[in-house]
Amino acid sequence: MTTDRTPAGFLPEDFQSDDTSFRFSHTDNVPRALEQLGVTLCVSTYQAGKLAVFYANDGRLTMLPRTFDKAMGFAINHDQLALGTRFQVWTLKNEPILVPKLGPHGEYDACYVPRTSHVTGYIDIHEMAFGSGELWVVNTAFSCLCTLDSRYSFVPRWRPPFVSEIQRGDRCHLNGVAMQDGSPRYVTAFAETDTAEAWREHKRDGGCVIDVQTNKIVARGFSMPHSPRVDAAGKLWLLDSGNGRLVTVDPASGESTIVCALPGFTRGLAFCGPYAFVGLSKVREKAVFGGIKIEETISDPKSGVWIVDTRTGETVGFIEFEKTIEEVFDVQVLTGIRRPAVVGLQKPTIQKACVVGPELGIHFRPT
Repeated sequence: MTTDRTPAGFLPEDFQSDDTSFRFSHTDNVPRALEQLGVTLCVSTYQAGKLAVFYANDGRLTMLPRTFDKAMGFAINHDQLALGTRFQVWTLKNEPILVPKLGPHGEYDACYVPRTSHVTGYIDIHEMAFGSGELWVVNTAFSCLCTLDSRYSFVPRWRPPFVSEIQRGDRCHLNGVAMQDGSPRYVTAFAETDTAEAWREHKRDGGCVIDVQTNKIVARGFSMPHSPRVDAAGKLWLLDSGNGRLVTVDPASGESTIVCALPGFTRGLAFCGPYAFVGLSKVREKAVFGGIKIEETISDPKSGVWIVDTRTGETVGFIEFEKTIEEVFDVQVLTGIRRPAVVGLQKPTIQKACVVGPELGIHFRPT
């Protein structure tokens, strides 16, 4: 029997067709910045149900919006992308064999294709991050950090010290996770509360940062904080979202320092070199956002991604969404890949995007 051991890839001809209803504007320097940094910018929006990929090519900025139901937190690297949605975690694999089939030569340098879906049920997935061989998920509905196992919806791994049990009911609005040395190190929560939805009474200044390793609260007094991050130098950053701020935190003293204030609800944070990419959202739902400071201080909130020079706190560029996208959840910077393609779930592309493994045949044991 002749065995073909070369994988093959197939894509439909209409792969490049896209949704043109999602419009944006940007400062002239954004494409140049992405090209100079050698990165791709990825943004999720649960309100619009999209994962948006921004890449620069010859001085032009292109946006590829892909449909995923209630797209929330995601983790991405050169090999794979994991995306939390309404009741699933999707894993997309980078399939280089498909790249030559995507259009003009050199248009793309990666292609992420949906491979598996883990059904979690509705656990209100927020941020996610790859650790040392594991995917960590912020499980907001059950107030814990969890990992995934094919035998279960999820496996609880850690909960805040003030949360008494693993039960459905968003007790403290646990939402963000900062990784350090391959493990979760810090998380953000809206309040130190232990009953369902009790955090809503503390939106203005009840937010805190918790050290996962020590189980200690290291900083307090934030308004609906999100997106904790530990940078390459070991400094802790987060978004004081209800105040529209990017801040640094000293875990030893609990002191926070305002780096800058931005024109929107800050949520979604990524770094590349000295630059911070900060997601901004408009304040829409009074039940969730009512009573926070930016309602009083920002008359025209923006939605998009602002680029901040962390050395000065100055805005050096931005991408602003127009009309359709009003809320950003997560922001990630993909290094080493400049123009990735992503296959979404809405168009017929997903039905025809195939990577065929080598034909191995059947090996029978001698009788």
